[in-house]
Amino acid sequence: MQTELQISGVRLDPRPRNCYQKGMASRVLVTGGAGFLGINLVRYLLARGYQVTSLDLEPFTYPDCQAQVRAVTGDIRRTADVAHAIEGCDMVVHCAAALPLYTPADIYSTDVAGTRVVMEEAKRIGATRVVHVSSTAVYGIPDHHPLLETDKLDGVGPYGEAKISAERVCEEYRAAGMCVPIVRPKSFVGPERLGVFALFYDWARDGRGFPLLGNGKNRYQLLDVEDLCEAIYLCMTVDATIANDTFNIGAKDFTTMREDFQAVLDEAGFGKKMTPLPAAPAIWTLRVLEQLKLSPLYKWVYETASTDSFVSIEKAEQRLGYKPKFSNKDAMVRNYRWYLANLDKFANTSGVSHRVPWKQGILKLGKWVF
Repeated sequence: MQTELQISGVRLDPRPRNCYQKGMASRVLVTGGAGFLGINLVRYLLARGYQVTSLDLEPFTYPDCQAQVRAVTGDIRRTADVAHAIEGCDMVVHCAAALPLYTPADIYSTDVAGTRVVMEEAKRIGATRVVHVSSTAVYGIPDHHPLLETDKLDGVGPYGEAKISAERVCEEYRAAGMCVPIVRPKSFVGPERLGVFALFYDWARDGRGFPLLGNGKNRYQLLDVEDLCEAIYLCMTVDATIANDTFNIGAKDFTTMREDFQAVLDEAGFGKKMTPLPAAPAIWTLRVLEQLKLSPLYKWVYETASTDSFVSIEKAEQRLGYKPKFSNKDAMVRNYRWYLANLDKFANTSGVSHRVPWKQGILKLGKWVF
């Protein structure tokens, strides 16, 4: 999908620069700072004494920390916007991305070309580290588990392919001497997370059950956003020779898809259950609905929902000292409680980001079946 581009004028120096010293004030640029991961990370860093700049297409509208953040509304695809936002920063956490419901052109221009702009500007100012948030979507639909960082990359669809290309951009700059930790998180949930999870929470809140593709006995690892913020923080603070690598990030404690999602229905308190459906016909139906633009679910979601999907986090545990606090069940229930407490803020909104519920489309009819 991406033609190979070379970095011009970069001094090749294999020695990564150390980027953090205890006691030093540090200003961090968080791209995508107004998004779901962005706002959780902004709060996490503010609580630890960092100064934060947010760069996002969307306005930064979080009253609890708005006064503490230098908020720049802009596009990572525009060099001038990134140059303005990165002024005065010495670290970058690159969270911004176009998600799978965007057009292929927007996904490529944001996730690949935008990553190159961020990396080039970080190189220009001499940023000490750039933590790049990738995705386990780079592994595609694998044939074995757990997945290791050294496994083959085979992204599904424009999003998965673009995430692989974005990692290659980061590796170019890493090879040129920059410290560029890459994290590959599993699907993460927590406060501010809506998107496709809002569909499930909506059904649970209204006393409905929920369908499963397949028998639900597959193990599907998730991740709490707070644990992801901790992993990013570790990549910012451990020695550069350790951090300058690629790490899978996920929950340590997870069971089966059926058991973990049932925890939310139990929390809802209506006695409803997850209902297994034959995987093959359900997947074919969802393929057709996606083509007709009648369903918000995209290929990587429904093609993996009935299979095992988990990564090894051993490398992050051993090298970074990563210790996830939340199980799948903890993360799902915590997110559901936040959803209920904040429903009035987004009840009549929809879109294609994780900040808002996705339109249920024709799937909404199934709510009255389960």
